[in-house]
Amino acid sequence: MSHSYYNKQWQEAQSALFDLLQQENPPEPPKPERDRLAAFQLLATMYIKYIQIFRRLEQSYDQLVHPQKRRVMRHCLDGVMGRIVELKHEMMNLEFSEYHYFDDVLSDLKLTPNDVEIPIPKYFVNERLKNLKEREKLLGQVLAKIGPQDQDREKEEIRMPWEQAIKIIQIHERARQGRLRAKFMREIRQQEDREKQAQTQGAPTLDPDVAAMRIQKVWKGFAQRRRAKKEREEEMIFIGMAPPPLPSNPKNLPQTFAQKTEELRRKTQDVHEHEFQQAIVNIRENIIKNEGPDLKENMMDQIRQWFIECRDATGKFPEYPSADDGGSAMIFIEKDPAELQKELQEKEENKGKGKKGKKGKKGKKGKKGKKGKKGKKGKKGKKGKKGDDEEEEEGWKMAPSSFVPAVNEATDTYRGVWVGRDESDNFAQKHDSELIKEEKRKEVESEIRTQVDELMRAELANLKAAVDRDKKGKKGKKSGKKKKKKKGKKSGKKGKKGKKGKKGKKEKDLTPDRTIEDLYEELVTQGIIVRCPQVKLSDYEGEYSYLGTTLRQANVEPMPSLSDVRRLLTEFGILPLGSPAVHESAPLTKSILLAGPRGTGKKMLVHAMCTELGANLFDLSPANLAGKYPGKDGLKMLMHLIFKVGRTLQPSVFYVGDCEKMFKKKIPKGDPTDPKRLKKELPKALKAIKSDDRILIVGSTRCPFDADMKPLIGCYQRVILIPRPDYASRHLLWRKLILKFGGQLSNTLDVSSLSKVTDGYTAGHMVTAIQQVLTDRRIQQLSKRPLQAIEFLAPLARLDPIYKEEEEAFKSWYSKTPMGKKRAKAAQADEEDASGGKDKKGKKGGKKGGKKGKKGKKGKKKKK
Repeated sequence: MSHSYYNKQWQEAQSALFDLLQQENPPEPPKPERDRLAAFQLLATMYIKYIQIFRRLEQSYDQLVHPQKRRVMRHCLDGVMGRIVELKHEMMNLEFSEYHYFDDVLSDLKLTPNDVEIPIPKYFVNERLKNLKEREKLLGQVLAKIGPQDQDREKEEIRMPWEQAIKIIQIHERARQGRLRAKFMREIRQQEDREKQAQTQGAPTLDPDVAAMRIQKVWKGFAQRRRAKKEREEEMIFIGMAPPPLPSNPKNLPQTFAQKTEELRRKTQDVHEHEFQQAIVNIRENIIKNEGPDLKENMMDQIRQWFIECRDATGKFPEYPSADDGGSAMIFIEKDPAELQKELQEKEENKGKGKKGKKGKKGKKGKKGKKGKKGKKGKKGKKGKKGDDEEEEEGWKMAPSSFVPAVNEATDTYRGVWVGRDESDNFAQKHDSELIKEEKRKEVESEIRTQVDELMRAELANLKAAVDRDKKGKKGKKSGKKKKKKKGKKSGKKGKKGKKGKKGKKEKDLTPDRTIEDLYEELVTQGIIVRCPQVKLSDYEGEYSYLGTTLRQANVEPMPSLSDVRRLLTEFGILPLGSPAVHESAPLTKSILLAGPRGTGKKMLVHAMCTELGANLFDLSPANLAGKYPGKDGLKMLMHLIFKVGRTLQPSVFYVGDCEKMFKKKIPKGDPTDPKRLKKELPKALKAIKSDDRILIVGSTRCPFDADMKPLIGCYQRVILIPRPDYASRHLLWRKLILKFGGQLSNTLDVSSLSKVTDGYTAGHMVTAIQQVLTDRRIQQLSKRPLQAIEFLAPLARLDPIYKEEEEAFKSWYSKTPMGKKRAKAAQADEEDASGGKDKKGKKGGKKGGKKGKKGKKGKKKKK
């Protein structure tokens, strides 16, 4: 793609964003929305539009090479990301569910599920690539010292006596030679039999024309069948009923060339960024050298002129504005000297009378406050029913956003600088020197202004001293005033010291003399920091849920699809951890619980999150911590080490596998892992995580119903329920996994029937079955003997599927969580509203209003 394409993408995103911001910032505050469904439709529409803008901005930011444009776009990209996370939490608070379904909104907007797939910004890893490579190198060196592979070999090694091993090898070698000899002898006997038959029967005789006709007939039939088969395959590919054939040389694919071009553009970004930083330094030095002296002289002349004008207008020299007020910058505001002098005098008078004014105001407010309270009591008595009506009229209102101002600022910058800018000469998309000059000129001017202010204050003091030498009487008054001011300043400083004493104590550093590299190496040696396999979130395949809204309208809570799980992990984990700006201002998610049956990909999701973020993975599973850092002191040291290293090398993910064991009532006596070791420490650590700490605790469990609900949910803020795959996801998984492991899809392989038969099997089961079927020998036979669905049934029959009872157990457990209870109440309220429950509520409200009215009358009597 060209520069113009990505500039156009940015332009389209900004125009869509401008329309959306007009909806976000209406001229009048919107009325509360009573209908919950209408409120959700509004939120869902905004959410989907923001995702579309985010997709365009992310693609443009990844490929644009102009350094100044990228800065504006980055600011906007972070704001849009944060707004998406905010809207997600708004929908959660409205619907009381982590999962949301937009199929009806997508059909209204004429979009496909792929159009609203949330991309993961590539700058999360690309902008930290150098640090990540150094960290990976250090990790590899430490693991090489430990030699984990040698340890595994020692564990798995099966010892055998030399004599027995030699005997087994001899037996197999003799058997192999015997089989070859038997095959050779069989071929010799068959050849001898053919020669004997030829001698007894004689050579067959056939007319040459008949023989030629037979050969032609066989060949023409074969050629025609091959041609018809090829045309049929081409037609099926053309109408989209069959996948295109795999290329013989993948290097010649257009996708490969596109990836190479993207990599080249990223390298060009680094070159342009380096040139931009160098230009900033050079332009700043040139401005200081060439324009600095003139700026300094002009400022000093203007300030001297101001001294003279004030002297002529008021009869005395003015007070120089302090540095807190802006210094001489106040002088150049378009105002008369007399007005400036009046403002400065008023400020001095207000400082002296500030305390008295405050006391007077407090006294008046106190009296008015009491009267106001009595007045309110009287109003309640008269208008008790109306108060209830007002409460009923209150509906849903959108919470104020922390990211819309940032998006507004980025949009204004784009419209003010880049919309009408002519870049016809800037074909290479390098930095714009004029913009740098404008920015740096302001900085240089402010620096020179501070220097000029110091000089001119001294000059003003000299002028005043020269003029006021004869007025000795006034000097005593001025000295008295100065003493009072100094006393005030001293008392203020004492007050500040008192405030400092209120601050809490900092945590004690248990390792003050050790470097982060040393601590990192220790955690790797202990096996707590683990090397994460390179897995992308897109590898977690799953189809979109197309019936979610329909089921919810029928008051049936649908099971989420694997696509919903992927989206949820992106919103709660990846986007906030990847961007510091989003993590500081977005609703803070400190911990996530992944609950689902075995084989649903819980650990894969954790690995994908670490890969997409370039995060460190700390394995705090009970099985991994067994025997490490024993005792209370050891536990304190462990928590100190992981949080110190995790905060320094953020983002960091703390993974706790089988986290339900930590909150079990009874633990088997023979369990050596001591799973309750972190039961008290982990909740304490959660409270210590702040918005600046990009740390996320992720727990996984396949038996959440074995643990106590209250402490488990208290430790994990968000619960992501991972279901077994539905039919659509299974169909997609079979196709993708077969191709991934070297198989081929053909008409003989009935994927639809295979997906239907494998109901209850997870992605892990499918991978196991495919690996057992698609051996190297079977892959070589695919051209002659295509795959069939029946081949996968035997390996699957040896695996235990996820039965419906287990899935129902997960559903019932989730319904007991706080979010599940709220969701059930909301669904029950919807049913009551549909069956005419509104009238009953109205009557109840009337009764309450009557009671309040009586209280209001009592209030009246008291007042009398």
